[in-house]
Amino acid sequence: MGNDDIAVAMVGHAFMGAAHSHAWRTAGHFFDLPARPVLRVVCGRDAERAAAAADRLGWESSATDWTEVVRRDDVDLVDICTPGDTHAEIAIAALEAGKHVLCEKPLANSVAEAEAMTAAAEAAAARGVRAMVGFTYRRVPAVAYARQLVAEGRIGEVRHVRAVYLQDWIADPEAPMSWRLEKDKAGSGALGDIGAHIVDMAQFITGDRLTSVTGQLRTFVESRPLAAEHAGLAGTAGSGRGTVTVDDAAMFLGHFAGGAMAVFEATRFATGRKNAIRIEVNGSLGSLAFDFEDMNVLQLHDARDPAPYAGFRRILVTEPEHPYVAAWWPAGHGLGYEHGFTHQVVDLVTAIGAGVDPTPTFADGLQVQRVLAAVEESSTTRQWQEIPS
Repeated sequence: MGNDDIAVAMVGHAFMGAAHSHAWRTAGHFFDLPARPVLRVVCGRDAERAAAAADRLGWESSATDWTEVVRRDDVDLVDICTPGDTHAEIAIAALEAGKHVLCEKPLANSVAEAEAMTAAAEAAAARGVRAMVGFTYRRVPAVAYARQLVAEGRIGEVRHVRAVYLQDWIADPEAPMSWRLEKDKAGSGALGDIGAHIVDMAQFITGDRLTSVTGQLRTFVESRPLAAEHAGLAGTAGSGRGTVTVDDAAMFLGHFAGGAMAVFEATRFATGRKNAIRIEVNGSLGSLAFDFEDMNVLQLHDARDPAPYAGFRRILVTEPEHPYVAAWWPAGHGLGYEHGFTHQVVDLVTAIGAGVDPTPTFADGLQVQRVLAAVEESSTTRQWQEIPS
C-alpha cells in the first residue's frame, strides 16, 4: 500500500454497493485527490455472491466476515452499504480499529444507535480518524448551487420550505417483501429510506435545522408475497407471505430554528413517480425550486424583478463555475445519478487528506435521526414533538 493510496473495504454489494463501487473507481480519474482510492475488498454474507460482486464491481478481493475485514492492516477506510440494523455495530468497530468510515443513510435504526455511533466518531476524530454519513443528494451540483445561493442571501430570509420524495416501486400490492419493508432491518419505511434524504436536503440548502415536527405515517399494504429473488429495488414473488412492519408513506410539518415553516412528504406509493425529489424554498427576496427528475436544472425567481418579466429562471447547472462541474464535461452536457456518489468520495477523501471532519458528520446524521424519531412519535401522539439540539 503506497503512501498516496487510501485502501477501501466495502461491506454490502447490492444496489448501494454498486453505486459506491462506481464512485470509488471513478473519482480519482476526474478529480485531483490527495490519495488514490484502492478497491481492496468487498464483503458479503455469501462467499460466492461476494466473489462475483468483486469481479463485477472492480474489487481486488472478497470476504464474508466483516469483523476480520475492519481489522485488516491493509484497509484504511470502511464503506458501509448494508441494511440499517448493522450500521452501528460495523461503524463503531471500524472506528475503534482506526479506520475512516463512510456509512449509508439513515445513520442508524434508532436514536440510541446513532448517539453511540456519533460518540465513537467524535472519539475517533481526536485520533485523526474521520467519519461521514452518505446523504449523496446534497452532492448534486444543482442542490449544492442552491445552498450557495441561499448562503449568499440571494433569496433573502427563508420563510417556506416544501419538500417531497415520491416513488412507486411498491405501489403494486403484490410486489414482494424486501428488507426495506421490515422494521427490524430498515428501522422505518418511506420515512427513513427516502424521507431522511429530504430532511437532510432541506437543512443543507437552508443552512438551518428543524426544531419541531408533527406528522402522520401510513401503511397501505400490510401483507406481501415473500420474495424468491431480488434485483435492485424490485424482486420476484415466491411462495408464502410476509408482514410489512414499516410505513408506506409519511407526511409531516416542521419548524426551522430561523422561523421558516416546512412541509414534507415521502411515499413509495406515488404511481407514475420513479424518483421525484422536489424541493422549493421561498424567501423574502425570491425562491428556488429543484426536481431530481430534471437534476441538471435549478429554478430561480428574483422577487425584485419588475412584474412584466418576473418569473422563474431556468438555470442549467452545467457551467464550470457550478459546484463539482469543472471536472466533468463541457457546458450543457448533463450529469447523472451516479455522479453524486463520485462527488461524495471526492469530498470524503479531500477532507481526510486535509485532516478535517467531512460533512455531513455522524452528528449531522444523528440530528436527522432525531427528526425521524420525532415524526414517528408524533404520528402516535398527534402532538408536536421538539427536536433536541
